[in-house]
Amino acid sequence: MVTRFYGDVDLDPILGPLFNDVAQVDWPEHLEKLTAFWCRALLGIQGYAGNPFRAHKEVHQQRSFTDAHFLRWLTLFEQTVRGGWSGPNAERAVALACNVARVHSNQFLDAPVAIPESIEYGASAGGGPANGMPVSAPTRAVGR
Repeated sequence: MVTRFYGDVDLDPILGPLFNDVAQVDWPEHLEKLTAFWCRALLGIQGYAGNPFRAHKEVHQQRSFTDAHFLRWLTLFEQTVRGGWSGPNAERAVALACNVARVHSNQFLDAPVAIPESIEYGASAGGGPANGMPVSAPTRAVGR
């Protein structure tokens, strides 16, 4: 999930420049850290140590985040998860991403981004992935 999602972020015309030009992300290193974050957050696997706010603050100081950045990040995340996984962990992943977008946008924009119901409640509103594969193990959390 993480690899697939950030592969899309890397190539995205809205988000890619923030990651590649501003933050100058070392993708292999960053993917390892992001995988550890999502595995801890979703599966309770220890291993992540970091301060996401500080890293994002440095980027925001160079190029200000906008609502469009948060909405695009969340849209890509939701499309990735619901396009390849289903089940409680997939729904928790989308819910956590919604919370991350709300918290970070509130920190940087002084107001939480308005999250479309189609993202936040997609599965309960009839959305969801086509293949029915659950996100229930670390290999699902990081696999392509």
